[in-house]
Amino acid sequence: MIKVLLADDHHVVRGALATLLGLEPDLTVVAEVERGDEVLPAARSARPDVAVLDIDMPGLDGLAAAAALREAVPDIATLMLTGHGKPGHLRRALTAGVRGFLLKTAPPEELAAGIRKVAAGERVLDPNLALTAWDLADNPLTPRETDVLRLAAEGAEAPEIAGRLHLSAGTVRNYLTAAVTKLNARNRVDAARIASEAGWL
Repeated sequence: MIKVLLADDHHVVRGALATLLGLEPDLTVVAEVERGDEVLPAARSARPDVAVLDIDMPGLDGLAAAAALREAVPDIATLMLTGHGKPGHLRRALTAGVRGFLLKTAPPEELAAGIRKVAAGERVLDPNLALTAWDLADNPLTPRETDVLRLAAEGAEAPEIAGRLHLSAGTVRNYLTAAVTKLNARNRVDAARIASEAGWL
């Protein structure tokens, strides 16, 4: 029996997944959480074989939760199940040690098969997303430029960003200018949109 942990902040989606997986004779859902920061404690308690994580969750996003799982309990395989098929997310997922990456539009039997494969140590990737990620350029932003642009995308102004990242306002403006230039954007709002759509933020 393959034990599964489900993490999704949408109760209806999580409930539907649990019901569908419960119909499979060799799969059992041993834990359900709605926040990313609940994934690791639930995994330590329930000891699943596979964690199926959404990317967009409160507390901690699914990619960060996957990285935490890999660090703390590396024997648990992780499969991302998301409605956002951004190539940048796929790359971040692979870096975090995720074994599977499927879209929520996948048929239930494909998800069940994916869980079995990652439990067996195989990789499962949505083929269309994998091709798109292959063609996508690498993220040109430095980690610091990414941090600054992420806060700018949330609406923070240079002085606030400077305070939160312990930088000077001038340094923040320099990072924003560099990000706009590297992404060939019109302004920082456009840069944030480009980086977000690529899955870099």
